[in-house]
Amino acid sequence: MIGRLTGILAEKSPPLVLLDVGGVGYELDVPMSTFYNLPALGDKVALLTHLVVREDAHQLFGFLTAPERATFRQLIRISGIGPRTALSILSGLSVAELSQAVAQQQTARLVKVPGIGKKTAERLLLELKGKLGPELPAGATAIVDDAQADIVQALVALGYNEREAAAALKGLPPGVGVSEGIKLALKALSH
Repeated sequence: MIGRLTGILAEKSPPLVLLDVGGVGYELDVPMSTFYNLPALGDKVALLTHLVVREDAHQLFGFLTAPERATFRQLIRISGIGPRTALSILSGLSVAELSQAVAQQQTARLVKVPGIGKKTAERLLLELKGKLGPELPAGATAIVDDAQADIVQALVALGYNEREAAAALKGLPPGVGVSEGIKLALKALSH
């Protein structure tokens, strides 16, 4: 399994990128969330990857963040959701937006993604419930950006429950970065 590639960005043609790793060009399909955050052509970049092996093709998918890759892997486990559909979902919604849509059971938000109908959206909401990070307690404010989602995921990974993580998140200053947010949240939770 190829887990990560670091190399020079040789081509960008959505959703495909070509990454030159030591003279070998790897073609990777990436979600638009990753595509928009790629550096300029000729710059060095590291992408987390997921390899899909099928009878007729080997496809490599690339992601800038671990939550994007984890969400992609969660999506392709769902019956009827293939890699292309998962990529489309991640291109239409950020990980935080998808988590929020699942937590609040918002079918309408998923139906806006090209290729997702009402039945597929309902199945996604059912299958992903409780699997995409913390469930929002009733009345809690929604996670507004990827940094906050990453902070909550880190806290949950460290053994705190979703309620504790959400409570710690409320005490953070707006626009705080991921690493600083984790430090502040851990400090708040330790008291």
